[in-house]
Amino acid sequence: MKNLYKIALSLTLSMIMASCAKHELRDFYVEKPASFSNQEIIDAYQPLKTYLKEETLSNFKFGVALSLSEYVSKGVKYRLANTNFNEIVLGYEMKHGAVVQADGKLDLINVKTLLATAKSAGISVYGHTLCWHANQNATYLNSIIAPTVIPGQGPALEENLIANSNFETGNTSNWGGWGNGSQRGISANGQGYGGTGYCLYMTNPSPVNPWEAQTAYDFSTAFQNESTYKLKFYVKGTVAGAASAAMQNPVNYSGDDFGSFDVTTDWQLVELEKKTTTGDRKRFLFSFGGYKGTIYIDNISLQRVNPNSGEIPKTPEEKKTIITGALRQFISGMVDTCKSYVKAWDVVNEPMDDGRPAELKTGLGKTLAADEFYWQDYMGKDYAVEAFKTAREHGNAGDKLFINDYNLEYSLDKCRGLIAYVEYIESKGARVDGIGTQMHIDINSDKDKIVQMFTMLAATGKLIKISELDIGLGNNTKTTNATAEQYEAQKVMYKYIIDKYFEIIPANQRYGITIWSPTDSPASSSWRAGEPIGLWTEGYTRKPAYVGVAEALKGK
Repeated sequence: MKNLYKIALSLTLSMIMASCAKHELRDFYVEKPASFSNQEIIDAYQPLKTYLKEETLSNFKFGVALSLSEYVSKGVKYRLANTNFNEIVLGYEMKHGAVVQADGKLDLINVKTLLATAKSAGISVYGHTLCWHANQNATYLNSIIAPTVIPGQGPALEENLIANSNFETGNTSNWGGWGNGSQRGISANGQGYGGTGYCLYMTNPSPVNPWEAQTAYDFSTAFQNESTYKLKFYVKGTVAGAASAAMQNPVNYSGDDFGSFDVTTDWQLVELEKKTTTGDRKRFLFSFGGYKGTIYIDNISLQRVNPNSGEIPKTPEEKKTIITGALRQFISGMVDTCKSYVKAWDVVNEPMDDGRPAELKTGLGKTLAADEFYWQDYMGKDYAVEAFKTAREHGNAGDKLFINDYNLEYSLDKCRGLIAYVEYIESKGARVDGIGTQMHIDINSDKDKIVQMFTMLAATGKLIKISELDIGLGNNTKTTNATAEQYEAQKVMYKYIIDKYFEIIPANQRYGITIWSPTDSPASSSWRAGEPIGLWTEGYTRKPAYVGVAEALKGK
């Protein structure tokens, strides 16, 4: 039995050996997809700041812009910033609107948290920004230059009669309407004035007589007879057209018309007034039957003019004194709080006008957003002189103070205008240490103009900073439509910008470069929404643009 077992085992082994000889197993190999191999090459690069020489790194600021929450929460972007950069700048939270409260006092808790977090991580903070026309607490600033009310005689206007006048409660309380199959309601979030919050919408499917499509607000008590009412609201529509407003008797439909107003495709402020002729008006309404499309209305104010009011408007000189004091209060408070750690500031941001690049921006004649306030309209051309002097007075002796603007590579006249304004500021006794060029560009931006801009800036002898660099794919291309060829062109452009900066700007004038959007912009973002402008994807995967930046930094 044992022998039979041995024979069978021997035969089995022989058959297996023969089978292996006939069907030899091969090594299994599949070529990696090119995209996978390329990603391995990108991921093999070191963190970006490691490509700067030690002697360069000690003076050169390679920065990144983040929000406060992204950094102090110590999540992925906190680690990304600390690993790849040696300076951070906040997009919003150090600005006037984020710090100044309704009573004018400065709330600096968030700023102090940022400084402590950055200090523990060993990364410097660039102050952004001390004087700008946007992101301001404009409500407070306008309140301190409002007319003086004579005691005992009351304000010029009584309280707003429209409840939920900005529609932020998300309901249409007291609002109704009818006619021509028209519709009305509360918009989606983000469709309100300025692209934020909610508003009232009214849709009319076809043009008819104006009164055949109406939206009304009913009151429990009537308007006072022989009284003047002021109406104010913001409006825009899907097409250009017109509508009208009135106070009405809801029983016999007689009324007092405020009159018609134009509707454009951009938000605009409408201000009307009307005196009541009888005391039976209990309805306010919009008539829009002649308009085909959707009208959006926000921030409605309907106020009775107080016949016993007494107000004394402030003179231009009084306003200048008050606003100068408010600017000094903000700058001194910020710089005093941050001076132990912040050694560089954007003192004045985006001063030059786009249409008239040799002149300053102005808010005069414009419909201003809720957070807009133009210091120069009250302080004149010397507003920047005051800003730089105040920052210098309250800062450290070696602080670097910058003026900053956008489109300098697009409009060389604007670049010249900014340089001339710097010369003016210094002629008034203030010192400007550096000029920041934002460079929100794309892969098709004019390289010759970029070279000319750097050459002009270098000739000033000032420190030069690329302050907000991000590069899109052109033609508003979104991430969902981006191609490999476009990403390669983006890599080339990132490298070109940094190469030219180091080539044209002398070593002693190079303050640094800040990447404004380290990751691609989400579709929900208020900044270049949905554009793949970053060095990383939204999921923090390195892109070819990362290689372009790394290669440009090598040996610098």
